[in-house]
Amino acid sequence: MSTARSHPASLNPRIKSLNYLNNILAKIEALDSGVMEAIMYNHEGYVAEATGDNVFIVRNGVIYTPPISAGALDGITRRVVIDLARRQGITVVERNLTRFELYVCDEFFLTGTAAEVIGIVDIDGRAIGDGRPGPVTCLLREKFFAYAHGKEA
Repeated sequence: MSTARSHPASLNPRIKSLNYLNNILAKIEALDSGVMEAIMYNHEGYVAEATGDNVFIVRNGVIYTPPISAGALDGITRRVVIDLARRQGITVVERNLTRFELYVCDEFFLTGTAAEVIGIVDIDGRAIGDGRPGPVTCLLREKFFAYAHGKEA
């Protein structure tokens, strides 16, 4: 996709505004390309977020997600999922991610208000893991569902 995330100096990514123009343009570009979602990269070429959700990958049992400084929205669902993962003893690392890391990860999932926790099974025609949502993704989807419905233990 050619649409990049807005530069953080132009609009602080910590602010959830209604300025979604770049995200909408990226979503249109994705749909025109025959896919449902797009990954947005920041001005430095690092992963920022999807068009409406936060990005997480799993590699060797560790969860990685772009930091807020990369342009990711500091969403409530993102924060809850990070907390739920850490409560399960899963290490979560916030650091810059490259497109290559998305290609070689074991699992890939998105989080957001509407998506909650949704597994991504391929990117750019490349299967992620075995082509199905992985165990960490499934565990966090289950934990988030319980949390969101007031059934967290």
